[in-house]
Amino acid sequence: MKCFGEHWGLEFSPEEIAETRARNGLLSLELELSRACNLRCLYCYASSGAPQDNELTLDEILDVVDQAAALGARKIIVLGGGEPLLYGNLFKVIDHILAKNIKVDLFTNGMLLTPDNAKALFDRKVSVVVKMNSRRPEVQDLLAGHRGAFTAIEQGIETLMAAGYPSKDRALGIETIICRQNYEELPDIWRWARNRSIIPYIEMMTLQGRAKENPDLEVSIPEIRQLFETLAHIDYEEYGNQWYPHPPLAASQCARHEYSCTVTANGEVNPCPGVSVAVGNIREQPLTEIIKKSPVIHDLRNIRTTIKGRCSMCDLGNYCYGCRGHAYQVTGDYLAEDPMCWLEVHKKAASAGAD
Repeated sequence: MKCFGEHWGLEFSPEEIAETRARNGLLSLELELSRACNLRCLYCYASSGAPQDNELTLDEILDVVDQAAALGARKIIVLGGGEPLLYGNLFKVIDHILAKNIKVDLFTNGMLLTPDNAKALFDRKVSVVVKMNSRRPEVQDLLAGHRGAFTAIEQGIETLMAAGYPSKDRALGIETIICRQNYEELPDIWRWARNRSIIPYIEMMTLQGRAKENPDLEVSIPEIRQLFETLAHIDYEEYGNQWYPHPPLAASQCARHEYSCTVTANGEVNPCPGVSVAVGNIREQPLTEIIKKSPVIHDLRNIRTTIKGRCSMCDLGNYCYGCRGHAYQVTGDYLAEDPMCWLEVHKKAASAGAD
């Protein structure tokens, strides 16, 4: 049995994170290339579609990679911002990252995958996460805002698997956003992924971008709690994985604010895609200065002591701080308690504090 204990879901050890925090460094970086996208997903945090007028040049992107490497980054997550396979210099960026001895994760909608570019990704040991929200064509197409998306995404996943994914050093995952339209089928999607050794990233939606325009996507907190508990039961009973269900990710957690940040397609530096607060721009300041001097980054690097409300009293506070994106998008305060959290330990802790 695989048991996820106190630090389950963390890519880096607590010691590595503490050392990185102390030196104002990085362990990972999320990098947008362009907001150009061939889909119009109803929940898209960036409202992607057309490229922005002031997007980073290739040289500027490569310089961001160099700066991240100097700060100690060991992984760069290429988000695209839109769809990275639309970006003409994608493999130049990937090769530059790999030349710095930094691992690459690529998030894609999968629609533009071909045998050639899938092989190119596999040969470079790039881990790939495909955005797949439903196993039903009508639902997938609706959520993607594009007719035929389901068929193209299916073909993309099949192309990756034909190239050799998943394998050692080449993970394959699916990113699935919890929506009203796909809620009932999420346990089956979990099994579909696990049965193929694909990592399921089933996560809660942040209320930003197009999600704010589509309130019919929202799922209640009690329903999300029930879903996470169901997935935890399935994972334990059928796959031997044991984990404690809590937001915002099933079978995982978010700790990125202690060691990472996001560089957007126009050079803004945000703590993460959910905490869409510009703390600087790489066209105006080096990344090292932004990280070292930003009060927002400092607050989030020390989130275990700066967090507010029920989260500050939670028994799980040593390894969970909820979703900062949820907190920021709902309350306007990135240090606020996670308003989407259902954990009973909050109530127990709050009661104990009141005695």
